[in-house]
Amino acid sequence: MAETGDLIDAWLRPGNVHTADGALEFIPQLLDRVERDLCQVAAVRIDAGFPEEKLLSMLEQRQTPYVARVKNNPVLDKMALPFLNRPVGRPPNEPRTWLYEMNYQAKDWSHARRVVLVVLEREEELFLHHFWLITNWLPSQMTGAALLEMYRQRGTAEGHMGELMSVLQPALSSSPRPKSHYRGEEPETRFPSGDSFEQNEVLLLLNVLAYQVVHAARVMLETATGDGWSMKRFRERVLRVAARVLVHERHAILVIAKSSARLWEMLWRKLRLLRVAEVT
Repeated sequence: MAETGDLIDAWLRPGNVHTADGALEFIPQLLDRVERDLCQVAAVRIDAGFPEEKLLSMLEQRQTPYVARVKNNPVLDKMALPFLNRPVGRPPNEPRTWLYEMNYQAKDWSHARRVVLVVLEREEELFLHHFWLITNWLPSQMTGAALLEMYRQRGTAEGHMGELMSVLQPALSSSPRPKSHYRGEEPETRFPSGDSFEQNEVLLLLNVLAYQVVHAARVMLETATGDGWSMKRFRERVLRVAARVLVHERHAILVIAKSSARLWEMLWRKLRLLRVAEVT
């Protein structure tokens, strides 16, 4: 999702389970679809809560390259200690970053794996900051610097997810009771009570689908206008516009503001070029 902003799939995880719960079922299916329809080999970027033996072994067995952050622990802190001394002399204006290659085997891991210690110098901070990355790429395939750059693209992915949450505002509820109010208003229709998790899962997937439709449209508009479009700007300038409908004989005409009409004209040109994809 980070590179293009496309959201391919989503899985609603119960709030009372481990972060990586369900990953062994979700990730392989997603990788199979991506490598079948989008690219030959997919790479996986994983958050710190996911690296565990079963997941890492599964990725290694299917030869899927990955990079993940590893949570600090006393063993890793001891390994990092010799590299956390600030160099002698006045620091430069730009904060520095140091990378150190090592091997590390956690207690529940089947074998040692490549880890990269990332030591960061931060402005106005006396002590150096550090964290660890783990990967199955060889140093000859992916240098430590390239590995760090790839991992940092998580920030781009989180930005796209932030757009989904701030613009679409999916209102998920943990209560099994029917909602008396939705976004401050009383619903016209009350749905019967049921499995709140299943209801939330459906609501999440509907919001994911809505995000992807709007994202695809704003990307097409970006190619037409040559400038960037946030999802909020696309909603306010293209979707949420005043309009009136004129009915004449067998025709209905939608009249909108001239500024929005110009954008819709460019968008329709792009939409006409689309072809329906065959889904298997």
